[in-house]
Amino acid sequence: MKPVLFLIACLFCATGAVAQNNILRSLEQPVSGQGKVTIHQDARIAALVGTALSAGADGKQAVLKVAGYRIQVYAGNNTGVAKNEAHSIAARIQSNFPELSIYTTFISPRWICRVGDFVSIEEADAAMRRLRLAGGFKEVAIVKDQINIPL
Repeated sequence: MKPVLFLIACLFCATGAVAQNNILRSLEQPVSGQGKVTIHQDARIAALVGTALSAGADGKQAVLKVAGYRIQVYAGNNTGVAKNEAHSIAARIQSNFPELSIYTTFISPRWICRVGDFVSIEEADAAMRRLRLAGGFKEVAIVKDQINIPL
């Protein structure tokens, strides 16, 4: 039973749920007709798990990096033309799809433009279909990548 409760607590933290104390309190609340949950843990775990992170000194929002999916909309070579084209595509996507995060990077030997932070492949597929319908993108494919989940 203890490993299951620890797994549940870790799962809540990995998904960026509410602070750990609130999660544990809600699990321990008595509900009529259901069993009673009691959580025993080391105070050091409580200090680490589920605490909200504030923005850093640079003002950027704290993120959790996890394995997920992005949509690759451009992959060029290592020339200045490819760099300009990657940034041009990123600007066009930003104007048409402002809700999507855009990542234009140089991964040797090419310029890459990827969009989105999708936990599931189904979410990525739905966004990829919207991008294809918008047109103007030569290569649109779902790729596995490390994504950012805002905390």
